[in-house]
Amino acid sequence: YTGALLEEEALNKAAENGLSSPEFFELCVWLGSQIKSLCSMEESITATDGVKDIESFQLEISGFLREMACPYSSLISGDIKDRLREKEDCLKLLLFLSTELQALKILHSKKVKGSHLEKHNEIIQEVQAICDALSLPNSSSSGIPPLLTSVEQKIKDILSKVKNNHVGKSLLTKPLNSDQAERLEKINDALCSEYECRRRMLMKRLDVTVQSFGWSDRAKVKTDEIARIYQPKRYALSPKSTITLAHLLAAREDLSKIIRTSSGSTREKTACAINKVLMGRVPDRGGRPTEIEPPPPEMPPWQKRQEGGG
Repeated sequence: YTGALLEEEALNKAAENGLSSPEFFELCVWLGSQIKSLCSMEESITATDGVKDIESFQLEISGFLREMACPYSSLISGDIKDRLREKEDCLKLLLFLSTELQALKILHSKKVKGSHLEKHNEIIQEVQAICDALSLPNSSSSGIPPLLTSVEQKIKDILSKVKNNHVGKSLLTKPLNSDQAERLEKINDALCSEYECRRRMLMKRLDVTVQSFGWSDRAKVKTDEIARIYQPKRYALSPKSTITLAHLLAAREDLSKIIRTSSGSTREKTACAINKVLMGRVPDRGGRPTEIEPPPPEMPPWQKRQEGGG
């Protein structure tokens, strides 16, 4: 606030004059606009045409205070024309609005600081995970830049001890600018949302399949045993995708090679005991269109009228 009521003497004089003071009007409007910018409110305090529109200003003040649950009954009850006639009531109004504004600013600053701190903690966790993978001491008190410097040096030392083509060439050959990175983030978010939906469907199908196994008489007596084996594995599955833009930056050229799911190297990781179980002969349930008889006609065929009929 940079208005005319920064001094205590001027503030007291404006409070004595009440609604007849343009400076008092201005301060109330400023406090109201600041409060509304920090919280979603329907009511507002707007500037009026001098002292000619005092009644509408009082109505706005009353609605604004009611929405904010003002504890001063003298400001929200009684005849609306008598609520701000006394100096004490005017000071109560300014006290309430200013303290509410202070509280809102404190909460807003904590919220902003908390979001920045959360993002900072997330970055620290990622850097510490890298340090753990490289067997480096991960002291967060030293700050992120020194940790990244030690990570870079460690990676250079490791790469110097392996063959030139051990890691492979990067799949992404050109650097990304900020606009391209932002667009790729949006594409990844859309794909993650789509695949999350698919994964939820597959997990639901898994739950239903396991439930169907429990319908047999032999499985009913082993319900607890099935749950003890199945539930830990089930809860380890997450519908959320963990793929980020970092995976694209770390991708190598060999990732672009399409390998058949039936190839030997792939089947080594996907083969399991259930693949060797052969199903017996199942009964023929029919349903072939060529074997279905057409339905009988709903109405008899039309014929010409014959003469001499009875």
